[in-house]
Amino acid sequence: MKRLIGIVTIAMALFIGLGASAQPIPLDRDVRTGRLANGFTYYIRHNEEPRHRVELYLVNKVGSVLEDDDQRGLAHFMEHMNFNGTKHFPRNELVDYLQKAGVRFGADLNAYTSFDETVYQLPLPVDDSLLLRNGLQIMRDWAQEALLDPVEIEKERGVVLEEERLGRGAGDRLARKYFPVLLNHSRYSQRLPIGVDSVLKYFRPGVIRRFYHDWYRPDLQALIVVGDVDVSSMEKMVRERFGTLRNPVPERPRVKYAIPLKGGAQFLVATDKENTSTSLDIYWKHPAPVVVTSADYLGLLRRNLLNQLLQARFAAEAYRQTDPAYASVQGQIAGVLSNVDAFAFSVEAKKGRLEQAFGQGWSYLEKVRRFGFTQRELDRAKQDYLRSMDRAVKEKDKTPSLQWVKEYQQLFLHGDAAPGIVWEADFTRGHIGAITLSDVAGVLREYLSSANRDVILLAPDAEKAVLPDSSAVDRWMKVLAPGLKPWVDEEVGSSLLPVKPAPGMVIDRQTVSELGLTLLRLDNGVTVVLKPTDFKNDEIFFQGTSPGGTSLYNDSDYDAAADAAMLIGQFGAGSFDAVQLSNELKGRVAQINALISPRTQDIGGVTSPADLETALQLLYLRFTQPRKDTLVYNNIISRSRDAITGRGADPNNVFADTMGYVLGGYAYRASPPSLAHLQRVGLDKAYDIYRQRFADASGFTFVFVGSFAVDSIVPLLERYLGGLPSLRRKEEARDPGIHIPAGQLTKKVFMGSENKATVRLVISGDYAYSPLANLQLKALSDILQIKVLQHLREEEGEVYSPSVRVSYNKYPRSRYAFVVAFGCAPANADGLIAGVQKEMAALREQGPQEEDVQKFRAAYTRELEPLYRQNSFWFSYLLGQYQNGEDVRQVLEVPANLAKITVESLRIAAQAWLKGDNFIRFELLPEGK
Repeated sequence: MKRLIGIVTIAMALFIGLGASAQPIPLDRDVRTGRLANGFTYYIRHNEEPRHRVELYLVNKVGSVLEDDDQRGLAHFMEHMNFNGTKHFPRNELVDYLQKAGVRFGADLNAYTSFDETVYQLPLPVDDSLLLRNGLQIMRDWAQEALLDPVEIEKERGVVLEEERLGRGAGDRLARKYFPVLLNHSRYSQRLPIGVDSVLKYFRPGVIRRFYHDWYRPDLQALIVVGDVDVSSMEKMVRERFGTLRNPVPERPRVKYAIPLKGGAQFLVATDKENTSTSLDIYWKHPAPVVVTSADYLGLLRRNLLNQLLQARFAAEAYRQTDPAYASVQGQIAGVLSNVDAFAFSVEAKKGRLEQAFGQGWSYLEKVRRFGFTQRELDRAKQDYLRSMDRAVKEKDKTPSLQWVKEYQQLFLHGDAAPGIVWEADFTRGHIGAITLSDVAGVLREYLSSANRDVILLAPDAEKAVLPDSSAVDRWMKVLAPGLKPWVDEEVGSSLLPVKPAPGMVIDRQTVSELGLTLLRLDNGVTVVLKPTDFKNDEIFFQGTSPGGTSLYNDSDYDAAADAAMLIGQFGAGSFDAVQLSNELKGRVAQINALISPRTQDIGGVTSPADLETALQLLYLRFTQPRKDTLVYNNIISRSRDAITGRGADPNNVFADTMGYVLGGYAYRASPPSLAHLQRVGLDKAYDIYRQRFADASGFTFVFVGSFAVDSIVPLLERYLGGLPSLRRKEEARDPGIHIPAGQLTKKVFMGSENKATVRLVISGDYAYSPLANLQLKALSDILQIKVLQHLREEEGEVYSPSVRVSYNKYPRSRYAFVVAFGCAPANADGLIAGVQKEMAALREQGPQEEDVQKFRAAYTRELEPLYRQNSFWFSYLLGQYQNGEDVRQVLEVPANLAKITVESLRIAAQAWLKGDNFIRFELLPEGK
């Protein structure tokens, strides 16, 4: 169960007593839990998704709110130090040991620190008993055996300070202004987890040892173990290892801090030069409940339904609004922090139109407050809610372990019940039908009557002179829209597809037995690839792809072609506009999206076995009956125009646009978003291009992966795919000649006030595309990532999270590109770039170290094992193979190719691909540097 949002009032609780009792919600019978004599808590559950894997989480009720004044930032620093030396894994041996076992630092092995908790995560394979035992030892070490070596502390200072530097910018500066208001000037507002420089730079080792001694103790800790393990054996090991933990004597009281709610309104205006938009947010704050009884859970259902209803209503209102003055309007119950949640109403205004934007958005909320929802709206919301529950129950044996971990984490930290999906679904089915319009209206009324109201206005500096004060906003809230009328819920009488298409027929059928594939050829030229699986019980991925895309259009039509599918997708389909279509599909899983990419046109989505026919009908409509909607088109263009106008205030946007333009060879299609681009996106032109791209199904290959039987799905495919139009065109994508420029280039952008540099290094070139070459590129990228992390972070302490990524493509020309990314102090950029080049040179000259090759092999093997049992993996893989014209059996060659990844083969590859002849250096630097 997710963390609760909302509260149950006294009046509501009286009513709830009629439909649900205050009986405690039972704990899921499939989890074994216990509390040791020292106060340590554990939760253990057997779960086989993914198979042969286990998730270990150490959860501590320890966060930044517990820090003394001289410890601000040390809860987070302590998290770092647990990776820098424990009793059984001194210095950096922990990361090194786990990498050799195939556990990736950051992607797998990780942790986070918040105000009230610090959580460590370690996913492991279970086929190595020694590794599993050592995993428990690592958790035990993290709980109470950190070494806190003064040398390691000094090395880690730079890393943490660089993490703090990375977070700087307009968002951080604004947050530091409004957090004290939103958090009612409580202790939380003075204890941001990242801390303060004065502490991080100068604290003595004894200060962090005091924090560790006081708070890392068993009565504040829990171990969560979910995975393919024997519960009884695991419980025995947990009790043996963690029963020896000791609480400090004397124990320091763990104060449960709270955000005081004393009533009264607060108002704040905060501006920043680099902020790109103007938004007005209103929070009606309430005490946040904990769900422990059936009555509490019924309250949760009501709040969730309210949120669902508001989202649908606001979207419908926006769809009908002519030239809205806002970019977005939202209203929902949401968590704030600690003991507080709120009803949050937010309006993001277009430039210079804040009062009008607020008035339009406020009228939507006022209409709901005054007139409520319609019965049809509530019925659809219930239908959707029940469908999501039913799907969860169907997948209960296929639920990822991580989902169970998160539930038990909330149980330990916040006391939220974890009864399991079967109980939740049964309860929901038994009670949701009795929830009335009055119940939902009561929830909203209760929130909006709160005396704890904050109004926060965020804007660019340039808007400061025209922003309203608190009295003006109060006046806006009291102005009731003249002639406000109840919402009219339009009903569409026709079915989604009143007349079904004449079916085609299968004219050829083949199999790829090694992969469990069935290949069909329909008489209209459509190819279908079917891979039935048992990975999920209620999930089918499908997509059709055909060559062409925007490559077939000249620059004058490019913008319309690139945006056509997005635009047309907003207009509905067939006889249904977008709102009517959304309503028609409530309670069904049938999402269809189209895309016109640089080289292909694609259409597909996600559905369930029960809704497959509906999804195929919608796909048929997207092909054959797209709609035009001038009102929606004008609103989209208006929002885009406003976003483009404000985009340039953010240094990160300017930097990203600069990179894209340079890497695109300064081609028109790679140039930054602009009003000139937008003016070329005409409705008629976009509609005509969409019709052109989806006029001929004969070139499409459809891939279906998921829970279906081949024989039962064929009749549906013959009718809806076989009934698609066929022109027998023979199209191929063209090469627009857009490639990363050759040679060496430095591009610097000077923008922003923070003393930080953002660095991107791009190494690119041509190569011979093949599965082995692609694997070698991946290996070089991952190994360079290991070396850069060791050199720039662990040795130099001058970056936080350097990353190395590689991309490659077969068409229009076989090309690869490595991207090395990191942030740092501007003064350190040159030295760090030189460090990256030094690591590249070492790979060229000596090749990688053997242990790094072993780390790659182990990680790659461990990464693939669970992927092979995921529909999403096979869907993406098969689609990519057909788009590239590659043999689908290549996946079977992975073990053989992995054996060819050696020190020598990678040295040769590095000499070809990391020689640095094509090296582009991008830097975002502060103004004046």
